[in-house]
Amino acid sequence: MQKLSLVLAAAVTLCLAACSSTPAATSPSSSEPASSSAPALSGDLNVFAAASLTNVFTDIGNQFQADNPGVTVHFQFDASSTLASQINEGADADVFASADQANMTKITDTGKASNPTVFATNNLVLAVPSDNPAKVTSINDLANPDVKTVVCAPEVPCGTIAGNVLSAAGVTVTPVSEEQNVSAVATKLSMDEADAGFVYSTDVAASGGKLTAIDLPSSVISVTKTPYPIVAVGTGSDLADAFVAYVLGDKGQAALAQAGFGSPA
Repeated sequence: MQKLSLVLAAAVTLCLAACSSTPAATSPSSSEPASSSAPALSGDLNVFAAASLTNVFTDIGNQFQADNPGVTVHFQFDASSTLASQINEGADADVFASADQANMTKITDTGKASNPTVFATNNLVLAVPSDNPAKVTSINDLANPDVKTVVCAPEVPCGTIAGNVLSAAGVTVTPVSEEQNVSAVATKLSMDEADAGFVYSTDVAASGGKLTAIDLPSSVISVTKTPYPIVAVGTGSDLADAFVAYVLGDKGQAALAQAGFGSPA
């Protein structure tokens, strides 16, 4: 009987010890990271973007890839008009970022995309090489045939805006060349192949001191501003939607602001 009592006592002791302990795996801990149910992004993403976005979108693309190691972003930079035509002709684009609303409308009107969102703004400026060989001091100097002025082609956003600026200023210019995107205009100015030209303020900022902006009269400032809309092409995808959201988010907006772009508002 004494032996049985000892066995029962030992069993009770073991039971109490087991019941009072809590397995470590079920104990919540605030130091553990919360698990995410969102699947990791992966795959290739084709982004068609205006030439004026080349530097900042390359930076944003690198950030996006760093935050999503399974993603590879491929960029096609050119005039918005060229990119819109390529998309409407069936080019494999996942995202389109335009330097104006008109070329964005070209693809939304054909049903290639819908509900674009403005993510930034920019301003066209009159720029000259840093040494200003033609001594340009105002937009009126462009009427002098000895001043070699280069602009974007009329169908390109920077060309359309330049035409509006010149019209508002009452200045007639015969350009020495009409380029297919704003990067080509900036390059010609930087290489002293032209005396003056119209580029975006962000192009002057990115030139490393090679370009200088000439003040425009207040009467034309209102027509220099252009909105930049972005959209996922087609029916969209998780990857395309994620990139658009990234551009609209804190990191994308910070990169755009640092590059000199204005806020969407």
